[in-house]
Amino acid sequence: MSDKIENTRPDFEVARVIGQPDVEIFDPPMCCPTGLCGPSLDQTLLDVGEMIAGLQRGGYVVERYQMASHPQAFLNNTDVMRLVREKQMAALPIVLVRGRIVAEGVYPKLYEVEAALKGN
Repeated sequence: MSDKIENTRPDFEVARVIGQPDVEIFDPPMCCPTGLCGPSLDQTLLDVGEMIAGLQRGGYVVERYQMASHPQAFLNNTDVMRLVREKQMAALPIVLVRGRIVAEGVYPKLYEVEAALKGN
């Protein structure tokens, strides 16, 4: 990863490391990447999908990982792996904003992610 920083949002004073997503979501195991493919829809997962879409519309880079399809994302993040080792699947989901854990075991609300993105 590069040490260069880029201010992707001129209205925010917080800069980010180039190549690092603004938001990373480490999901629990699901039947598909969004979890919205089963016979009944989970409102929480619908809300997460809306949160991601809203963040992306705002110009933020959001990455979502599942252990089965993105094991290296889990293995490469020592904080995530520490939580998974300590709490197993109960730790998931884990949500990071610019590399800092902001939620574990629950998906945060959009306003919580936005506050973390603004440095609050």
